[in-house]
Amino acid sequence: MKFLKTLSVQVLLALALGLAAGAAVAWGGGAGGARVVEAVEAVGGLWLNALRMTVIPLIFAVLVTGIAQVADAAATGRLAGRAVAWFAGLLAVSALTAIFLVNGLLSVWPVAEAAAAALRAGAETPLDSAATSPDFAAWVRSLAPANPVRAAAEDAVLPVVVFAVFVGFALTRLPDGRGRTLLEVFQALGDAMIVIVRWVLLAAPLGVFALALGVGLRAGAGVAGVLGQYIVVASAAGLAVSILAYLLAVTVGRVPLTRWAQATSPVLATAFATQSSLACLPAMIERSRDNLGVPPRIANLVLPLAVAIFRMTSPAVNLAVCLFVAHVYGIEPTPLQYAGAVLVALAVSVGSVGLPGQVSFIVSVAPICLALGLPIELLPILLAVEVVPDIFRTLGNVTGDMAVTAILARDEPEAAVEARISRQA
Repeated sequence: MKFLKTLSVQVLLALALGLAAGAAVAWGGGAGGARVVEAVEAVGGLWLNALRMTVIPLIFAVLVTGIAQVADAAATGRLAGRAVAWFAGLLAVSALTAIFLVNGLLSVWPVAEAAAAALRAGAETPLDSAATSPDFAAWVRSLAPANPVRAAAEDAVLPVVVFAVFVGFALTRLPDGRGRTLLEVFQALGDAMIVIVRWVLLAAPLGVFALALGVGLRAGAGVAGVLGQYIVVASAAGLAVSILAYLLAVTVGRVPLTRWAQATSPVLATAFATQSSLACLPAMIERSRDNLGVPPRIANLVLPLAVAIFRMTSPAVNLAVCLFVAHVYGIEPTPLQYAGAVLVALAVSVGSVGLPGQVSFIVSVAPICLALGLPIELLPILLAVEVVPDIFRTLGNVTGDMAVTAILARDEPEAAVEARISRQA
């Protein structure tokens, strides 16, 4: 069967088999079986470390090139600059939405303490591995790293992100295209890291099976309920962003609800089937022009730009993942940690656009976890069930892309004239 050949399905099956096998060993395997599981689990630890080694260089490389791309786009004209401004504002709203939604949802529907304790034990991550947050003065000072290399070595993600943002903007300001050579170097570095991550992810079924085996040994099959709760929480964050984009299109873009639903329904069907905003681009352009009356000049500029640098659901769902991990570990981030996490989430949402799904999950979520002072040992397990939340990510992304396009078209004189002609016809 063809669907069994996809990596996502293989990883999901590996997770289920690992949990079941670990639980079986815990039930009747004895001390010998437990030692075998622990030996196999070391392979999972090796696989996790192979993923971790690429996070800092990859996030730095993609941020530098992504920020330079945003700066270049904003400088190409008034319409592109307005689009970038809308993208930035909506990404910030997306991040804040996740913080309030997820914390509110988990206060009403908390992670069961017994299940959380079992999952923590399965991941073998001590609670004191979380970093403490400095006071405000120290936090402000830390934003500009005195030694970027040391910050990277210590997994101090926020200073690394700030340094990468400055480097990205600075390279676009060098005269005579001198920054282009260095940008190409960072592009090559990022591409090389992506190749390494793809190599590592080829072994994802084995790595996830090995990690899940240890989780199943210590946590048992009861961890399935926690994973189901995670799927609901992460998907709810993506759904909330989709609803927000809908409301913006109807209220700010002034598109009648029925017309908007008719225009977006084929695009959403494509998004559901492909989980790829890029695959939805032709349908988004066609529907925006033909059904929403967006002038081709606007649709042909804004929508490709949105696909290139804008993922509206990225901050929301990535923060939802991290906040769920925080609730599992019983960690309450401080306001300063939240502020740092939002800044990191906004930055990586730009840098991770265009990366493959499994790669973008690691490069986007791990830095936010580190900014919040959270362990990342649970991320491979959550990656295995990312198939469902990823659908809601894509639905929200394409809805946001079309909503911004409709809003920008509303204020363009060309769009107003064409809309009036359409109504008269």
